[in-house]
Amino acid sequence: MDLRFVQKGAFSVIGKLGSTREGEGFIQQLWQEANAHFPEIEPLAQRETDGSFSGFWGLMSDEGMHFLPWEEDFTRGLYLAGAQVPPDAQPPAGWVKWTAPAAEYAVAAAGPEAFRETLAALEEQGLRLAGAVYDHTDPRTGESFQYFPVRRL
Repeated sequence: MDLRFVQKGAFSVIGKLGSTREGEGFIQQLWQEANAHFPEIEPLAQRETDGSFSGFWGLMSDEGMHFLPWEEDFTRGLYLAGAQVPPDAQPPAGWVKWTAPAAEYAVAAAGPEAFRETLAALEEQGLRLAGAVYDHTDPRTGESFQYFPVRRL
């Protein structure tokens, strides 16, 4: 398993919020809604020096909003599908803003088995999941990754 490690400061995302309680396929529905209404937040989206967007994020949190991993074997929690924004950005009506805490992340390519494989690889390396896992898509390349906040055992 190919992992890279990065330190990332706190960052903000404005997006569409949903819960696993909404049932199967709720994440895809959130992304469809966020994409359909993206022009509403496009002026707020953070950009790189080349003008490209900084990133699209699927932030996860426990239901108590403590940015802890999803509960019940990663089957129950909240998901925010949106775009990275500057810290002072204010969400328009119908949108939600979260600020993810600073952390050290193990970054792995996203894929069907990647989540469980990455958890196993972290354990093998003496690392523990320290919070909720995030999905990230780099708009410049279209590549998708998962960010696993880690701490040493």
